[in-house]
Amino acid sequence: MAEAYDPNNIFAKILRGEIPCHKVFEDADTLSFMDIMPQGDGHTLVLPKAPSRNLLDAQPEVLASVIGTVQRIAKGVKAAFDADGVFVQQFNEAPAGQTVFHLHFHVIPRFAGVPLKGHTGQMADHAVLADHAAKIRAALGIG
Repeated sequence: MAEAYDPNNIFAKILRGEIPCHKVFEDADTLSFMDIMPQGDGHTLVLPKAPSRNLLDAQPEVLASVIGTVQRIAKGVKAAFDADGVFVQQFNEAPAGQTVFHLHFHVIPRFAGVPLKGHTGQMADHAVLADHAAKIRAALGIG
């Protein structure tokens, strides 16, 4: 049996404005912000505003809107960091590596010969994250 959505997960709190984030992009259906524990420069998260635990319980219209934002952010991070490629990652349930139970996608610029850092639990410098968010917004042509 599938677990229920927890409205007190950290991403739900970010969506409600209870916890700050380094916002990259927002529209009526989605929010994108910098990962506080990045696996590489420009590591950005994209999530729907709709309360979905993960891909397995999300409504098709939620998935449609969030994947459009994932594509937009992927183009932005690739351009902002002059990356060779973009890695998009998404987990469903704890055995698959999901640790925050609100549907989200990781968008990480990748560079030839540069390994991806592990998710160590170490928080990044907020000034660096703010700079990276601004760099991506500029590449997307938004404030």
